[in-house]
Amino acid sequence: MTISKELLDELLKGCERPEDLLGEAGLMKELRIKLMERMLGAELTAHLGYDEGKDAPPSQTNRRNGTASKRLKGQDGEVPISVPRDRDGSFEPELIKKGQTRIDGMDDKIIGLYAAGLTVRDIRAHLEDVYGLQVSPDLISRVTDAVLDEVREWQSRALERMYPIVIFDALRVKIRDADSRMVKNKAVYVALGVSKDGVREVLGLWIADNEGAKFWLSVMNELKNRGVQDVLIPARAGCDVHRPRTLLCVRIYGISRAEGA
Repeated sequence: MTISKELLDELLKGCERPEDLLGEAGLMKELRIKLMERMLGAELTAHLGYDEGKDAPPSQTNRRNGTASKRLKGQDGEVPISVPRDRDGSFEPELIKKGQTRIDGMDDKIIGLYAAGLTVRDIRAHLEDVYGLQVSPDLISRVTDAVLDEVREWQSRALERMYPIVIFDALRVKIRDADSRMVKNKAVYVALGVSKDGVREVLGLWIADNEGAKFWLSVMNELKNRGVQDVLIPARAGCDVHRPRTLLCVRIYGISRAEGA
């Protein structure tokens, strides 16, 4: 389906500011509401077997019965829509089901399945079997690639110069290997910082086959390169406070590991 230039010009008439298009009362939100209401009306027409404003077939005793107001929550806030009704209550819309209160995006479904280690083929099959949705491999790849770009940006973001407390830990997690597609046990290195305001922040996550001092040293170097100059109280989760030599006592400024780390 191609939207003509004339139709776009008509829709954008009067849009002079960004909020006129993308704001809370902007064109995009209004258009989304109107499209959903039109699709719901088409579903009711198919259910009843006659168009709105036309006479019902003699054999059809069920009739349109106005609309019901509904507010759906989504990523862009609440969306008020009018859902058409029928007299005997047998209408079961597919677009927005009875009792549904949220509009869940396709991206969220794809990302969740991708995070669980499913392949593009697995994701396509799952979406079709469970939701009846046919999704192209290109769409799945574009969604997952966009997420990976955000992950890389988050992993390389600048950090504070000083953290009063940073807790270092390594978790054993089952991860699907990208090459062999086999699930393997790997170490996920975690650095959890506490800011001067007492806010906890995950400084980074790193994946390796095993936990070791050399990999920890590379983590420290990365933190230093991202701006961290000092940590007042560095510690490892689950450490013995009576044996300080077992702590990963790291002074980021200079990156020197304590003996016994």
